Amino acid sequence: MKRTIDINVTSTRWQAQPRAKSTIVKAVTAAADMLKCKDFEVSVMLTGDRSIRVLNRDWRGFDKATNVLSFPALPQPAPRRGRAKAPRMSAPALLGDIVIAYETVAREAKSEQKPFLHHLSHLTVHGFLHLLGYDHERNDEAEAMERMERRILARLTIPDPYADAAAS
Repeated sequence: MKRTIDINVTSTRWQAQPRAKSTIVKAVTAAADMLKCKDFEVSVMLTGDRSIRVLNRDWRGFDKATNVLSFPALPQPAPRRGRAKAPRMSAPALLGDIVIAYETVAREAKSEQKPFLHHLSHLTVHGFLHLLGYDHERNDEAEAMERMERRILARLTIPDPYADAAAS
């Protein structure tokens, strides 16, 4: 089994979180184990709001910063509708890129009263699932994706990130 997780830090703000890289590796590994992905390469760029805003504007047409963006290398088959389990597949050598913005992650973690590294894990898993074809455009897709995120994060002993939203 060959798994490559390249992490490129382009913003000095990430120095405030020295465990960010190991947190990302653990999150990707947990997601890959759950989804039975054996051989793959994924790139993660840790950047800031200004850089992710440009990417979000140029690739998605939204001129604002966001927390995470995913850029699949190849189109992936969508998981079966309404099911939390992805189809077994042999992942391509290069899955794609995940980009995460420090300021937005920090701001969200603070406002949601979550540990920064828990929120980072969640967003990493979220981005990884997008690389595998998961989406949240429709309600059934969102439910399947959130269900898988919860299962993966539970393996990392991270509380359900959607629990507070469901209670309100």
